[in-house]
Amino acid sequence: MATGGKYAVIIVLSWLLFLLPSVCACGRCPGNDSLLVMFWNLENFFDWRDSGTSGSDREFSSFGERHWTKGRFYAKCNAAAKAILWTGSKYGRMPDVVGVAEVENRFVVNSLVKSTALRKYGYETVHYDSPDRRGIDVALAYRKSVFEKVLSRPVRVSGDSSAFVTRDILHVALKHCQTGVTWHFLVNHHPSKYGGALVSGPRRRKAMDVMLSVCDSICSAHPDAGLPGPDGDGPRIVCMGDFNDTPDSPLFGFDASFLVNKAECLHQKGEGTIRYEGKREMIDMFIVSPHVAENSEMIVLKIPFLTVPDNAHSGEKPFRTYSGPKYIGGVSDHCPILLKIKIDLSMDIGIFGR
Repeated sequence: MATGGKYAVIIVLSWLLFLLPSVCACGRCPGNDSLLVMFWNLENFFDWRDSGTSGSDREFSSFGERHWTKGRFYAKCNAAAKAILWTGSKYGRMPDVVGVAEVENRFVVNSLVKSTALRKYGYETVHYDSPDRRGIDVALAYRKSVFEKVLSRPVRVSGDSSAFVTRDILHVALKHCQTGVTWHFLVNHHPSKYGGALVSGPRRRKAMDVMLSVCDSICSAHPDAGLPGPDGDGPRIVCMGDFNDTPDSPLFGFDASFLVNKAECLHQKGEGTIRYEGKREMIDMFIVSPHVAENSEMIVLKIPFLTVPDNAHSGEKPFRTYSGPKYIGGVSDHCPILLKIKIDLSMDIGIFGR
């Protein structure tokens, strides 16, 4: 080989070696043909400091009515992290995306993934303060070895009237490092039934309409975002959250060619994520685009240390943090949910990208 050719080979190999660390850091070592998406309402997950932002913030502080201390806060962080680690052990990989509801601020989310045993898994967080009167928001964590953030934004649900103030919807677009496909995640916590159906029903309808509008915009702007070319099968959309209603509600009567509620079958089988007056209710759900629906399975996670006997009724119920004003040391009154998604690695873009 000529000397010039040798130098050319050395230069190319050096350039490739330079690229490899960034490629591996973006989830290419090793490959995997599945994704795990988890959602969990973490029940009034405030920090212990009184920042004066809301009545709930004062209530859940060291000197507040709930006596929410630094020790209790980090005990909850570690218990929630233990549940996420349990999920990783059970299903063969750590959740790639974790959506959460009822968190006070970014400090809470960062404490969960960066101050516990989860820190070695490289989760990055996305959170925006919302106008909710109680000061609770939604947030999302994702593994930076698997996904790269493309965009994130809060989507306002609250109306013009000060009488209706609620959580924003969080929209995060993440590019899957191994395939280059962009996934859209929408984290929801729709208004509760407080005040009765006449008052709360229209509020949940407004939140659902806003979510559907975002999904429609994604589909309109990126009709083949899931798979480029003539065989495109639409964008990858995963809506997750606490919808404060069950799948048989008219709110979920959208066209299956647009979105599919993965919780519907589980609801029909009698499963649920909360327990109300001894009965399970499925109010936490994954609502996904058709291609995702065809290649996924939703699971209500039954983690042994997250449940306790329901002494007032038969069976078990989620082990919550407080029972009324009394601290009992659990994590949440909701069971977490998981979406197992099969992905097509034949779309692997290689180190040169698209």
